[in-house]
Amino acid sequence: MRTLPRTLQFAIAALSLGVASAYGATPIKIGVQAPITGQYANEGQGIADAVKLLVKQQNAKGGLLGHPLEVKVCDDQGEAAPAAICARQLVNDGVLAVVGSYTSGAALAAQPIYARANVIQTSDGTSDELTARNYKTFFRNAPPNSAEALFTATYFKAMGYKRVAVVTDHSSFATGLADSVITDTKKEGIDVVDKEFINAGSQNYTPVLTKLNALKPQVVYFSGYYTDGGLVKAQMAQLGMKAQFVGGDANQNVAFAKIAGKAATGAVIINVPAPQDLPYPAAKEFLTQFKQAYGHLPPSIFTLTNADGLRAIIYTAEKIKSAKPSRLIPALHELKDFEGLTGTFSWNGVGERTGSPYVAFEVTPTGSYKITYPPEAVAK
Repeated sequence: MRTLPRTLQFAIAALSLGVASAYGATPIKIGVQAPITGQYANEGQGIADAVKLLVKQQNAKGGLLGHPLEVKVCDDQGEAAPAAICARQLVNDGVLAVVGSYTSGAALAAQPIYARANVIQTSDGTSDELTARNYKTFFRNAPPNSAEALFTATYFKAMGYKRVAVVTDHSSFATGLADSVITDTKKEGIDVVDKEFINAGSQNYTPVLTKLNALKPQVVYFSGYYTDGGLVKAQMAQLGMKAQFVGGDANQNVAFAKIAGKAATGAVIINVPAPQDLPYPAAKEFLTQFKQAYGHLPPSIFTLTNADGLRAIIYTAEKIKSAKPSRLIPALHELKDFEGLTGTFSWNGVGERTGSPYVAFEVTPTGSYKITYPPEAVAK
């Protein structure tokens, strides 16, 4: 800059000061805690990309309450120990809020650290324990296991299933979901013929599936993640199993069909509606913007539920004209009928997402999803 004429130096300096003045003295920092590497990396990268896109769009509009937004990303690999390290790092970075993590185990490990620091945490972790702890700083951006389990049992009954086998891994998310599904399924008068555990990432699930096949279930319900769910579905086909594969929400990822191959066709996955299934343009517009920015669509619905968490925080801060945690946290607990990318929802007094519908998706031969239940959702 010293080589420029003095008048031009003054002009550039004045312009810089003007930009700083327009945004305010300091940036508002938003953290992302997600599995950027590891077996769930495409989920974590999708979450980080969505947050970065939203922040870029918000800054283009002048920032948040006159302050630019700044993103801080920490890779927790979807595991508890790195998650606790990430939480401490992001707290030290001075973030206002953290989006993440993807797994319930990681979210649970980070939760008390954010609570002590009065840092807002919004996560798609669905373990009921996350809200049972009653940390005022926690807000779930996806419905809980208990709500999904109730819908799943209703779906089983509507389909006329009488015999269901349940498979889960050992994670807090998957075991919690499996247990809730078993409880609600039995309440519907349906026989749960067995519950089996697998070790996530172990690749070969034929011993468990062979045992289940002998019990002649009509459904094999898998509560774990897509990295194993795709293999379970493929190995069911290899064994000639006639049972219907039904997966919990963590199976809805573009990688599921790639892992399962041709066997993916016909698999059913329970989750909240995708943006293309919703009756308002904002959701579809975000999908277009995401693809323009990154060259591909989001890997799963959880990219969008996490985006909704940040969108709801920004919306509430603008509504109350404050980003102070002492004002923002109570206001978030009072959020009502927010039009999200994944449906209209509210947050209640314990940070639970309420008002979100579920649907059953079927995987098509192209690897895409079509809604098959409930009838009113199919009709749309």
